[in-house]
Amino acid sequence: MADYDILVIGAGPAGLSAASYASRAGYSTAAIDSMGPGGQLLYIDEIENYPGLPSTSGYALSEAMEKQATSFGATIEFAEAKSIRKEGNEFITVCTDREIRSKAVIYAAGARHRHLGCIGEEEYQGKGVSYCATCDGPFFRGKDVIVVGGGDTALTDALYLSKICRTVTIVHRRTEFRGQKALQDRVFAKENIKLELGKNVTAIKGDGKLVQEAELSDGTVLKADAVFIFVGIIPNSEILEGVAELDHGFVKTDGKMATSLPGLFAAGDVRTTPFRQVVTAAGDGAEAAHAADEYIQDLD
Repeated sequence: MADYDILVIGAGPAGLSAASYASRAGYSTAAIDSMGPGGQLLYIDEIENYPGLPSTSGYALSEAMEKQATSFGATIEFAEAKSIRKEGNEFITVCTDREIRSKAVIYAAGARHRHLGCIGEEEYQGKGVSYCATCDGPFFRGKDVIVVGGGDTALTDALYLSKICRTVTIVHRRTEFRGQKALQDRVFAKENIKLELGKNVTAIKGDGKLVQEAELSDGTVLKADAVFIFVGIIPNSEILEGVAELDHGFVKTDGKMATSLPGLFAAGDVRTTPFRQVVTAAGDGAEAAHAADEYIQDLD
């Protein structure tokens, strides 16, 4: 007998949205996450484009999403999924300390930060190399920092850092940014944001304790107290290899968030999608829960 009707793996915006919709529809629902609820939301200082909320913090939004899900009856648990298999019409998700049986699974495990792989990056992690501006930016208040990347995250975090740091230099391997035009316009308007385009960071150097400078592919050396890296994400989909169809690690789904394995759905940053935002992740979660509802009804 299944422990839950629907098991949601991941408790970021996609997972919490799925848990809300599934539990509100009357299904026994659990959302598990090895890091607790919130996901990438916990690393966002300010969200200004979530419908109905002119401005809020990622933490505040995640807390509201969690409370809403639990108010509908969803259970949020700390657990790490290690593998998933399907036996008949039942899914068995193996976690660190137990197995969870469910009629359907919504996989919303998100993604993690991609690393540059340059000299000094690993050595200086936590010593000036960071992948989260809102987490570590305040430590470099009034100092000079570098942001690597050219997408929405890089531009958003560069703008955040520009409010508390003396200077922010954006290094991007292309000659044009990939981020939204509205963000680009705001970056161009900031006097303390400098640009180094068409270049890569080849080395991060320091005194062994703290970052002091970064070397670029053209030989330029930039003095900096910190290097914030935002060069893409890697989907947390390893446990789905051989279980569902993947595309460069991202889970392939149809418009209803269904994967190649019936009863297994995917939502949020972990799936193939051209646009990754909090609002799209939440929409994915709602769609996946609705599709899981239809799937379970067809089982009866």
